[in-house]
Amino acid sequence: MENYIVSARKYRPDTFESVVAQKSLTTTLKNAIQTGKLAHAYLFCGPRGVGKTTCARIFAKTINCQNLTSEGEPCNECESCRSFNEQRSYSIYELDAASNNSVEDIRSLNEQVRIPPQVGKYKVYIIDEVHMLSQAAFNAFLKTLEEPPAHAIFILATTEKHKIIPTILSRCQIYDFSRIESADIIAHLQHIAGKEGINTEHEALRIIAQKSDGCMRDALSLFDQMASFTQGDLTYNKVIESLNVLDYEYYFRLTDFILEGKVPQSLLLFNDVLNKGFEGNIFIEGAASHFRDLLVNSDEATATLFEGSAELRNRYIEQAKRCKPKMLFNAIRLCSNCSMNYRTSRNKRLLVELTLIELVQAGDGDSDDSSGRRPKTLKPIFNNIQEKNKVAQPVNERANVENRNLSTPSQPVKAVNVETPKSTTPAANEQPNVVNGRPIELQTRKATGGNLGGMFRKSRGILDTTESRTPVAATERSNENNDRNITTKKVITNDLLVQAWTAYALQLPENERALADRMKMLSPTMDSEESFTISVDNQMAAEMFEKESPRIIRGMSKELGNAMLKINVKVNKVVVERHVNDKAKQFEILKEKNPLIEKLRKELNLELAR
Repeated sequence: MENYIVSARKYRPDTFESVVAQKSLTTTLKNAIQTGKLAHAYLFCGPRGVGKTTCARIFAKTINCQNLTSEGEPCNECESCRSFNEQRSYSIYELDAASNNSVEDIRSLNEQVRIPPQVGKYKVYIIDEVHMLSQAAFNAFLKTLEEPPAHAIFILATTEKHKIIPTILSRCQIYDFSRIESADIIAHLQHIAGKEGINTEHEALRIIAQKSDGCMRDALSLFDQMASFTQGDLTYNKVIESLNVLDYEYYFRLTDFILEGKVPQSLLLFNDVLNKGFEGNIFIEGAASHFRDLLVNSDEATATLFEGSAELRNRYIEQAKRCKPKMLFNAIRLCSNCSMNYRTSRNKRLLVELTLIELVQAGDGDSDDSSGRRPKTLKPIFNNIQEKNKVAQPVNERANVENRNLSTPSQPVKAVNVETPKSTTPAANEQPNVVNGRPIELQTRKATGGNLGGMFRKSRGILDTTESRTPVAATERSNENNDRNITTKKVITNDLLVQAWTAYALQLPENERALADRMKMLSPTMDSEESFTISVDNQMAAEMFEKESPRIIRGMSKELGNAMLKINVKVNKVVVERHVNDKAKQFEILKEKNPLIEKLRKELNLELAR
């Protein structure tokens, strides 16, 4: 059995032309070789697996080639090229700085630099992962790097340029390698698959390219893994099964549920994803990518940014037509916020489920908040539960509503002039009868188009006709209706007033903390049935409470049984004097200023310090 060679080594580029997706850099290096303008030090930096070390080897091989081609490529036939290909060249020296990062290693390198090459014109030193050198090793390398012998060329490679000291950077020509795009990776994998006789689907290679995140070495490793798993038949379904990747069908279904406002189906879809072994962050990050693809496919100008096949692009375009750009933008922001908070969240599943609910709430795109935060107004979530609650409403309550909302009879009966007891007008502080959270009077007004007077007159006509037939029964029904309309007036005590005052202060938002803190320090007292008094320290506070009094009264009316009281603001004339030696008098002044201090002293059983 022959030794197996992985694709990353077997198909490693050996010419500048075969390097993938680094055309500008390889062209610059070839031109420098052809014109003889070679620097003494180069720095190749960029992400992993993009061809830094490969280009360094090709560059070292090319500058020592004795018979360059017309395209500036090595001939692979001269002694220098053959010795390099057979890994026996003494003109190219590679050093791994990750394991040889001490001062002694650099000093040994400095000694070798003095020796001229045996074959070729230059002696090339390739130092990989140069950022791993210690500070002392960098300092020992500075002098040699700045003034090397004429035959020495240094090529430094690193993935973390920011860790290299500035004195090294200033002595090198810097080449920044870019991350390889998915289209270039797919094309290279198709080329290798054709040579290896492997059947592939474009979507399967797209998943591999997406998973590799711009790293060709990782893409080739995944390609070999999938070729072994699928036995030479790379299909989309097999690849997503092996690589544990969520199918985009989930996200198409999720978007449909969002557009249709189906919260339960969205939560069940997420539960299905969890049951298949996927983490919540993978699902939410995939949803963000899906919404991004929908956003770029919503416009023909940005549709080229989509990296999928033409068939999949048409599907994205079709669904993007049903989505508003503002909704997609909000969805991306919500998913991004969820992804950032996922790691620190204690209940990760609940975090994702809340995000899904917010996505459905923002699905219509009419929200006025474009910051990606939760909607200001929560809409109905589970409509089927609300319908069940409506069905479960008591029959007698609905009948009561129907009896109160009397409709105009098709053939009105002529009324008889019989005196009927006048209904008592409800007091100002009485609560109206409420059914399903709405006053009956409001429902009646809405049902009759606002003509309450006409409805009551016609209803009274019916009642009068009935009374003329059975006056005793009608009188009893009239008395019952009057008794029903009479409500007991709520007595407002000082404790109830303080409770309503404190409750309103506690429900004030964060941006009104100053008003809330002032209200918590005050203790209102009842003056009469229609007003109460608060005592403040200064005129500024008095003006503030006089300005805010209408809003405070409205906020307290619910606790006080809809009673609309009046606030009397009193400025306390007591001035706190400083008696340095008389602490008892200081306490008396403070107690007169705020009686709650004495209550606190008694509850905590405190004594006045001497």
